[in-house]
Amino acid sequence: MHLLTRWFSSLVIDTLCDQFSGKDVRVACLYCDFHAQEEQVTTSMMGGILKQLVAALDELPEEISEAFHKSKESIGGRGLRLPDILRLLAQILASFRWTFICIDGLDEYAIERRPELLHSLQQVLRDSPTTRLFLAGRPHLKEEVKQHLSEPVAHLAIKPHESDIKKYINMKISEDPDPDAMSGELESEIITSICERSSDM
Repeated sequence: MHLLTRWFSSLVIDTLCDQFSGKDVRVACLYCDFHAQEEQVTTSMMGGILKQLVAALDELPEEISEAFHKSKESIGGRGLRLPDILRLLAQILASFRWTFICIDGLDEYAIERRPELLHSLQQVLRDSPTTRLFLAGRPHLKEEVKQHLSEPVAHLAIKPHESDIKKYINMKISEDPDPDAMSGELESEIITSICERSSDM
């Protein structure tokens, strides 16, 4: 079901980018990956958002340039710390009319690190009233997100119809470069299995 949730998040991101194209609006997006939990820490996640927004600037502010330069010169070139990243984010976000931060697969982010990530996002929202968050994940995250984000949280449960799931799977199967590798029986088995598990989405 991760393919379907990824597809939905990509649709949201593409829609935002298309709707605000040419306007003073930026969209930053991150995808959490269960298999990369060791590498995905709050500093790298927030740093990823910062890098995307820096890339969208026509000209790099001197303070940000100096901060990156100093972090490279420090012992081991350790990079920016989380408080520095959040401070620079607040400065950059003030440059845009609106900013959307989209994070997909939040349930795949290490559970012990989620509070720090959510608190950091909360600080971003507090420092930048023109920033909006779009978080995608499994339903059990609803209360956890509400607990850590003091901002009003709108929750939308999305459950695909079985016919839509079948259409999507058939579309992906039709893109297989080696169609003869799968029998009709195996294809039917795959579709049935995924449809049965869709209730867990």
